[in-house]
Amino acid sequence: MKLWPTGPLEVAMNNLASPSSTADLTVRNPWALVPPIGNIEAYISAVHRLPLLTQQEETDFARRLRDHGDLEAAGRLVLSHLRLVVSVSRQYLGYGLPQGDLIQEGNVGLMKAVKRFDPEQGVRLVSYALHWIRAEIHEYILKNWRMVKVATTKAQRKLFFNLRSMKQGMKAAAADGDTHRGTLSPSEVDSMAQRLNVKHEEVREMETRMSGGDVALEPQTSDDGEESYAPIAYLADESNEPTRVLEARHRDELTGDGIGRALDALDARSRRIVEERWLKVNDDSSGGMTLHELAGEYGVSAERIRQIEVAAMKKMRGALEARG
Repeated sequence: MKLWPTGPLEVAMNNLASPSSTADLTVRNPWALVPPIGNIEAYISAVHRLPLLTQQEETDFARRLRDHGDLEAAGRLVLSHLRLVVSVSRQYLGYGLPQGDLIQEGNVGLMKAVKRFDPEQGVRLVSYALHWIRAEIHEYILKNWRMVKVATTKAQRKLFFNLRSMKQGMKAAAADGDTHRGTLSPSEVDSMAQRLNVKHEEVREMETRMSGGDVALEPQTSDDGEESYAPIAYLADESNEPTRVLEARHRDELTGDGIGRALDALDARSRRIVEERWLKVNDDSSGGMTLHELAGEYGVSAERIRQIEVAAMKKMRGALEARG
């Protein structure tokens, strides 16, 4: 179903010509009566000039849609209730979202209501559609009010759409004159929890969520080229960063069991040379044996001891790499 015409606004407004009865809707193309929603003032003016349906006309159109899938009848039902969507959208202007977007989402809800409406239930479409219109607008607000969704459970949704108005009403009715205080008092929390049938902690949590704003984790560069301070600077725990954890675990393994396994791959002389030259040396460089001391013990030259040491280190490195 195409809701918005693509023709010029002037054509739509000329076709409007103040229709006074439903008969006008049946003669003309009804969609040409509504200008594009891009011009919000013209759109609102136009939908308020569309005629309303009588109860009998509404029932007849609804039966045609239900029994025959008549899209023209569906269009008549939608057009006659566009003013209802505009009226409902005004109730949600305080959330800082464009009214045009609220109206479009409400129109989606209206079309869903028209599709599901049963004329035999004895209620007017306006009463039935109100729920669907609000539901679509609520969902749009929850998805777009903040970058991070602030309400997911039924209790949170109830608080999100009632807390602010109830809070303002409580402050206005406060008898102690303490209207400057921004947070709810314990008694106000109790009252709100009882009226909405939610937990006290849920009231506190939603109040905290709605009082804050979106903050970028990463630093943002301003016009002067300076980066602003961002939460990532104090929220990040580098010690638990996955790659660092893996590196530390691998390093500990190499310096512990890994070194022991690599030494086991050496012959006795090569192992003692490596231990004396590298593992028995203290932090102050004391301990261990020099090349000349080991050369005198084994009756070879210092150069030969160095060659054995190099070969042993190479063998150990190969053993460690094979295990890694």
